[in-house]
Amino acid sequence: QVQLVESGGGLVQAGGSLRLSCAASGSTFSINAMGWYRQAPGKQRELVAIITSGGTTNYADSVKGRFTISRDNPKNTVYLQMNSLKPEDTAVYYCNTVMQAGSSWFPRNSWGQGTQVTVSS
Repeated sequence: QVQLVESGGGLVQAGGSLRLSCAASGSTFSINAMGWYRQAPGKQRELVAIITSGGTTNYADSVKGRFTISRDNPKNTVYLQMNSLKPEDTAVYYCNTVMQAGSSWFPRNSWGQGTQVTVSS
């Protein structure tokens, strides 16, 4: 099991920016694809961005052009840079290792505590 610790959330006005970090334990970080998810109140958790071990990225349509996922393998850390934030981006954000099945991605590990992002209008 990989231990995941998210940080960097907070309260920001619409149009603002935040950078989330996810520190992962384990020596196999560099070979894992990583994903950022979010869960808004009353809604299901959704995948917003993934980055493969080779650095290929993919984004949900709702965040494309505003969010950027990146990774620092020596630091076992994955980041989510969020720009032009909207009130609908308000959610708890989680990271996880992910695996691909067909055209879909699925989480592989237990969830961390997440980090709250609140965007005010």
